[in-house]
Amino acid sequence: MRGSSVTLKCSAAFIVSISLASCNTLPRSGPSHQSIDKSASSKYVSVDKKVGIDYALVDITKQVASFFDYTIINSLENGFGGGKGPPPQNPLGIGDVVEITIFEAQAGGLFIPDDAGSRPGNYITLPKQTVDRTGMISVPYAGPIRVAGRSVGDVQADIEKRLSNRAIEPQVIITTTLARSNNISVLGDVNTPAQLDLSPAGERVLDVLARSGGLNAPQYETYVTIERNGRQATVLFRTLVDKPSENIYVRPGDTIYVSRERRTYLVFGATEQAGRLDFEDSNLTLGEAIAKTGGLLDGRADPAQVFLYREVPRDTLVKMGVDVSKFNGAIIPTVFRANLRDPAIFFAIQEFKMKDKDTIYVSNADAVELTKFLALINNVSDTTANVPANALTSRTSIRRLTR
Repeated sequence: MRGSSVTLKCSAAFIVSISLASCNTLPRSGPSHQSIDKSASSKYVSVDKKVGIDYALVDITKQVASFFDYTIINSLENGFGGGKGPPPQNPLGIGDVVEITIFEAQAGGLFIPDDAGSRPGNYITLPKQTVDRTGMISVPYAGPIRVAGRSVGDVQADIEKRLSNRAIEPQVIITTTLARSNNISVLGDVNTPAQLDLSPAGERVLDVLARSGGLNAPQYETYVTIERNGRQATVLFRTLVDKPSENIYVRPGDTIYVSRERRTYLVFGATEQAGRLDFEDSNLTLGEAIAKTGGLLDGRADPAQVFLYREVPRDTLVKMGVDVSKFNGAIIPTVFRANLRDPAIFFAIQEFKMKDKDTIYVSNADAVELTKFLALINNVSDTTANVPANALTSRTSIRRLTR
């Protein structure tokens, strides 16, 4: 029996060596990792084949989740105000075309002759004027008047005051026939980018976006930026809809940029669906992100070892009480761990907000690795028990390959 056992072991070793030797002749989609490593002219290999990136490990709790609330990127209301109250008055500006009508109480005044009885009224309409580059217009007997940046009512009162000593109880009406200074620009991911004239009644951000044909990108990943007098403020489009105070009044000269920022995250490991997934939500949580993958695989995943990889500002980790003395720089690679075996963790992961380019990894359970090992042992045992048949099959295969 001992001689037979030795023969079986030798036969098994021979079959293994023959199989390994014939691997180069079997079909393959490309070179093996051994041949790539062997054929390299030069190698730069890390010590112990480690990546060499230090990271912090943080268990997700309710307190940890509170540090990562990314609900609002920024605020138009805080940046510019104007979310509540009446619409702002649009002042006159350079390039506007105005028409001035002057009324007098009776004929025989400065503008109305004595024979005005045959006229339809005691008034005169001056030729249309364009506010010049200095912001001025000219009114007979009143002289040059600065109007740029002033309201229509203010300019009317100014003209009446200047004419009061010459005309008979003058009354002035200014009509803006062309408001070139009340334009705004809407650019980016809208269906009809354009320069628009603002309505005197006042318009909010959503109003001008509607006049531009609406968005041509998904709402949950579209941002709206307003540039005004050298300042900028940005907000997520969904926030404009969900929070009316953010839907502020626009002002002449504003430039509105609508931009799409595709937000995705990566999923690896023991989940139903791995790969790159879109947020498809303005405020995606870790719990929702895991659910979008189809959940964990019951036969493979270890629910206690769900990890999220993210680069976190150093200040945030310090506020959380994490020891960052071993790290340099303002950004620290951090791995967050969620133990889904704890029933309470599901409340925490529904508060933990995802961030663009996060990576989720779900580890295999230890029992899975044991199952793989036992399957390998079973295959080896089966091969040893059928050495004669396997040897014959291998010999036939080798003869076919070498013909």
